[in-house]
Amino acid sequence: MFEYDFMRTAFAAGAVVAVVAGAVGFFLVLRNLTFAGHALSHVGFAGATGAVLLGLDPLWGLLAFTLAAAVAMGCLGDRLRNRDVAVGIVLSLALGLGVLFLYLYTTSASEATAILFGNLLGVDIAKLWSLVALGAATLATLAAIARPLLFVSLAPEMAEAKGVSLRLVGVLFLAIVAVAVAEAAQIVGVLLVFALMVAPAAAAQRLSARLGLGVALAVALALAETWSGTALAYATDLPPTFWIVLLSCLAYLASLAKPTGLARA
Repeated sequence: MFEYDFMRTAFAAGAVVAVVAGAVGFFLVLRNLTFAGHALSHVGFAGATGAVLLGLDPLWGLLAFTLAAAVAMGCLGDRLRNRDVAVGIVLSLALGLGVLFLYLYTTSASEATAILFGNLLGVDIAKLWSLVALGAATLATLAAIARPLLFVSLAPEMAEAKGVSLRLVGVLFLAIVAVAVAEAAQIVGVLLVFALMVAPAAAAQRLSARLGLGVALAVALALAETWSGTALAYATDLPPTFWIVLLSCLAYLASLAKPTGLARA
């Protein structure tokens, strides 16, 4: 299968997205913000479809909307909690706008399918380099705030007492999540981002209580699931998204056999 350019590109794109999703997803699960990733993908759906309607690459519309929503969520902070109705209405509105934009865009139904469910095998060289640039920026930013992020995640009161800005760290992290969501959506679509970003990280935290090892496991699981899903898609002629999500869920179910070990050090 590596004789084909599109397969080599798919494996490369899958690797970039898997590494980012695994690393960012680990902290997402650690901070109990899995709902944020799900919410951002819904908001990004409107941005992606709006970009398509304007003749732009859906990645940039998705990125713009998720970043805007992430900053807003980070600024609201604790005030966003216990507002399930308000959040649900906003997400419903975002999906409604996405449906409207898709209705107005009648040129190609395949574009809508790619946004909703991903199109790993359709990633071209230009999109691959965009993903590489975004992935490098995301990982560099995550590494830069890793220590204060871990501090505010595990001991927020102590971190605040030490002068660490909980809101600033929260906004920066959600911005990182927004970029990771935009990248992951290129592989599994906006509807299934949750599986790639959360399942490997959740499984890794059940398998190891050590921070470094946990992050490495999350990345390794996401990478293995993405590459295996791509290979199975080539062998079976079924969508790679199906295989990636299936493998992610199976890996998490398998991790349930071991008592949880939340990373602390």
